[in-house]
Amino acid sequence: MFRKSAFGKAALAMAALAASLLTASPDANARPLDEVLKSGVLKVGVNPTLPPLAKFDEKNEMVGFDVDFATEIGKMLGVKVEFVQVGSPDRIPFVVSGKIDVVMGAMTRNPERAKVIDFTVPVHTEVFGVLTTEGKPFKSWKDLDKPEVMLIQVRGSTPVKFIEDNLKNAKVTLLDNYPDAIRALAQGRGDAMIDVIDFVGEQMNRFKDVKWKVVETPVDVYYCGMGVSKASTGLKDWLNVAIFEMHRRGKTDAAWKKWFGIDMINPTGWSPYF
Repeated sequence: MFRKSAFGKAALAMAALAASLLTASPDANARPLDEVLKSGVLKVGVNPTLPPLAKFDEKNEMVGFDVDFATEIGKMLGVKVEFVQVGSPDRIPFVVSGKIDVVMGAMTRNPERAKVIDFTVPVHTEVFGVLTTEGKPFKSWKDLDKPEVMLIQVRGSTPVKFIEDNLKNAKVTLLDNYPDAIRALAQGRGDAMIDVIDFVGEQMNRFKDVKWKVVETPVDVYYCGMGVSKASTGLKDWLNVAIFEMHRRGKTDAAWKKWFGIDMINPTGWSPYF
């Protein structure tokens, strides 16, 4: 999942992209919109190792935000959704070769990937930033670079390396897992945590009396869309309209709150999609 955080994810993503560029080749099997409609099936790639975007439940069925979102997209298109399990290295090659029509799974839009596949408008964001509690004075992640600041981090996660490189004056307490780290922060044993904040919503909700605060200036915000083949004529344009409707009707926000336990920290909104 995101236990390696945004910077670990970024490093893995670049490695996966390099592999994709070497192994992916355009394939006539990539289906345009009319073929998807005729077949009655939309093949969507999701990664069940990225909960709560997707995971296997007790019935060994894939569930999660991506699953709910894609299911609604399928209903709007009037087709059945067939979910295909993908890993990070598989995502771009599966799209390019036509094994899937659409890929989700935290597909951050960036110029390098866009050379190989097309992206829809953003489905959601991910905020790599600072989680703290009400009353703390921090307004930017850079405000943490002080010797009196104690950061609570998960041992082995890549925010630790980011802190070593960029917040050399801060102190760091390392714990073994995210539940313990959030508990320590809730108990006041530290001042803040740097990570992909959206993905710790479930842990935050366990401490109802704590007034959590996300520092207003994040390290970065990642915009994730659906990836489609450049040969999938018309599909991207239709998906853009459908995603706009999902945002406009509040269905994206509702699904996010259901699975992440908190509102999307940096909502995509729907007004930019006019």
